[in-house]
Amino acid sequence: MKLDHTHILSLLITMTLGLSSCQQNSSLNGKEVLESLPTNEEQAIFPQGNLGSKENFTGNAYNYGLVPNDSNLTTLVGNVYFEPGARSNWHSHPAGQILVITDGEGFHQIEGQPKEILKKGSVAICPPNVRHWHGASPEKSLYQLYIVPNTEKGIVDWQEAVTDEVYLN
Repeated sequence: MKLDHTHILSLLITMTLGLSSCQQNSSLNGKEVLESLPTNEEQAIFPQGNLGSKENFTGNAYNYGLVPNDSNLTTLVGNVYFEPGARSNWHSHPAGQILVITDGEGFHQIEGQPKEILKKGSVAICPPNVRHWHGASPEKSLYQLYIVPNTEKGIVDWQEAVTDEVYLN
C-alpha cells in the first residue's frame, strides 16, 4: 500500500498525539501547560519547551520532546517552535528526518536544492546523511513536529550556521 503525504501526516499526528497522551508529565499540571504555550497568532499544540543552543540555532528555537529515544521504538519525536527569523544550523541525520508543520510559515532547504516554503500541513522529508536546514520565515513563527527514525544509527550531526544570504535568498 502506497501512502501519500496526506496519509503520512494523518498517521504521524494520530500516532504522536496518541503517544503523548499516554505519557505523564508530573512536572507540569494543566494550568502550567496552558501558561507555557506561546501566545502569538498561530495555534500551539504543545508547550514551548526549552530554548535551543545558540551553537545550533540562529534566533530563538524551543524544543519540546514528545517521544524520548529508547531501544524499543528507536524513534525520537518532538516539537520545535521557531520564533520569526529563527533557524537551525546546517545538519544531517544518519537515518533521515521527517518534519510535519503544524502551524506558521517557514523554510526547509536541502543543500544544493532550492529553498522550500513550509506552511501548516507541509511535510518535508530529509534523506539520511543529507545536509539541510529549516526554520521560521522572517515575519512568522513556525511550529514543526520532527520524527527521527532508527536512532540506533545516530540522531544528528550539527554543522555550521546558515548565513543570512542563504536564509534570505
